[in-house]
Amino acid sequence: MKSLIQKVIGAIGVIIKMAFVKGAWSVLVGIKDALVLIFMLIFFVVLLSVLSSKPNPASVQEGALLFTLDGVIVEEKSNIDPLAALTSGAQPIKEFRLRDVVRALEGAVDDDAVKVVVLDLDRFLGGGQASMENIGDAIAEVRKAGKPVMAFATGYSDSGYQLAAHASEIWMDPLGGVVAAGPGGNRLYYKDLIDRLKITTHIYKVGTYKSAVEPYARNDQSEEAKEALKAVYDALWDRYLYDVEEARPAAGLREYALDPAKFALAANGDLAKLALDQKLVDKLGDRVAFGNAVAEKAGVDDEDRPGSFKKTNLAVWLAANEEERSGEAIGVINIAGTIVDGEAGAGVAAGGRIAKQLYDGLADRDLKALVVRVNSPGGSVLASEQIRKAIERYKEKDIPVVVSMGNVAASGGYWVSTPASKIFAEPTTITGSIGIFAVIPSFERALDDIGINADGVQTTPLSGQPDFSGGFNDSLDSVIQSGIENNYTRFLTLVAKSRGKTNDEIDAIGQGRIWDGGTARQLGLVDGLGGMEEALAAAAELAKIEGDYHALYLEPVPDQLSVFLNSLASEQQSEYRGGYDVIARMSLARQATAGRLVTDMQRLVTLQGAQAECLECTNLTPDYRSGAQANSLIAKWLASVPAKQ
Repeated sequence: MKSLIQKVIGAIGVIIKMAFVKGAWSVLVGIKDALVLIFMLIFFVVLLSVLSSKPNPASVQEGALLFTLDGVIVEEKSNIDPLAALTSGAQPIKEFRLRDVVRALEGAVDDDAVKVVVLDLDRFLGGGQASMENIGDAIAEVRKAGKPVMAFATGYSDSGYQLAAHASEIWMDPLGGVVAAGPGGNRLYYKDLIDRLKITTHIYKVGTYKSAVEPYARNDQSEEAKEALKAVYDALWDRYLYDVEEARPAAGLREYALDPAKFALAANGDLAKLALDQKLVDKLGDRVAFGNAVAEKAGVDDEDRPGSFKKTNLAVWLAANEEERSGEAIGVINIAGTIVDGEAGAGVAAGGRIAKQLYDGLADRDLKALVVRVNSPGGSVLASEQIRKAIERYKEKDIPVVVSMGNVAASGGYWVSTPASKIFAEPTTITGSIGIFAVIPSFERALDDIGINADGVQTTPLSGQPDFSGGFNDSLDSVIQSGIENNYTRFLTLVAKSRGKTNDEIDAIGQGRIWDGGTARQLGLVDGLGGMEEALAAAAELAKIEGDYHALYLEPVPDQLSVFLNSLASEQQSEYRGGYDVIARMSLARQATAGRLVTDMQRLVTLQGAQAECLECTNLTPDYRSGAQANSLIAKWLASVPAKQ
């Protein structure tokens, strides 16, 4: 009887366990089904958003052509990482292609539906100075056609004001102001930090002025670097003032910029009144008042919201007005961003991707000429050479090659320019930086400090080298340095052959030194001053094209998810969103500094191989995109550090 009871109890236990397992399994299956359903819903919502984010050309209306430039001007839009965008907790910084903005402004000249052009610069984050001049010239053409151009911002800084100066009417919020800081400022140096962390940085370079490695080897800037940068800064600042004063002769920007404290104190801190008195702006008023003023020229929007006006935004206008395709095709390849090895997406000049685009264009297109648009500080020597060889294939096929330099075409950016028959640069292009370097860290001192030692047996002087735990030996140092010197000689030879000079002549203006476009022309590094229009015309002439021609960009179709993510910051509610005042604009530099800190540290541990890169060039075009990313990383790190009691 007892054994029977035990058996019954055992059977009941088994049933209970089976029921529990079955119940648990049912719960797990339910969770799985719910997750699948949630992910399916997210997928379809994202898909619907992507499809609905495409601009509708039918929504074009007569009135204002609105440029809501809430972000940065770029040569090529970056591919946005969807996972990073969804987990960062912040909207991606919007990017506007330079050629899109210029094309829309040029199109506004003859578009009867455009009664007024509106520049909303309230959250504008800028771009390179050469890009600002290109846009400014296009704005000037709109005004010559007799159409008003109206600009608005809460506060203006260098890039934004350079654009606004070309407008026929500049508005500013009464709580705003104008700050013209000019190029220059400090950059970060890490020698003390590296020593405290007991990291050994092995630096190999050629070039007296190749200051890219200085942050890892010094605590301050060398006199040679200061000399080179000061010359470029002065040239850019003079050109900036010339551009603003030519567009707005009555503005007292030069005097104000040289002694802003005196003017601010005299105005009792009323920076808006100061800007008005100095004729830097025309009218003070909030966004609603500005919108009402625009409505007098463009008409009142049917929704009848305060400050609304009839408008067509940039994306819609571009969708309704396709690029010209008449005449012969001149291929255009963009080399934008840091030059890296591999297949990285748009916004980074990946050697593998760009070489493939070039070879595909040669195989699949009937191209009469090639224009290489360079907006890059350089990068990997191997990737630069990979791109250069792909460009050389066009010359071997008797297809003329012309280079158009944008904001920066330095170091590796100049390396890829060497196959060109003609090179055009803007006066404010930063070019040169003909030099090579490599930086490799090792951690033997840090490991030794915590009791980790390295020892072993070698069959040759290079066995186990580079040894990150035991240190580098003299043989390795000699091999790497000789390789760097050989690459520098190759660089000199490429440039000398391209420019019809000797290696010694190029070495005298090389050594890693950067030059502004105007000086580069005098030195023979470029052939003429001009932008894409001049480069295309020169390419057409070299190709003996008679009649019309058009630019055919050798680029992949934009990723629709990236297009959607780039459009998250909607332009539709622009009448009510906030902007950046003067203090906020000055504080934006904090993001760029944070971005530089993260980027410099990443470079120290991730740079691979010889580099032909102008790291100092990045100081001239602050990258708020990496800054925003860095702020997020730093904020997360600070949040993880317990507060001191």
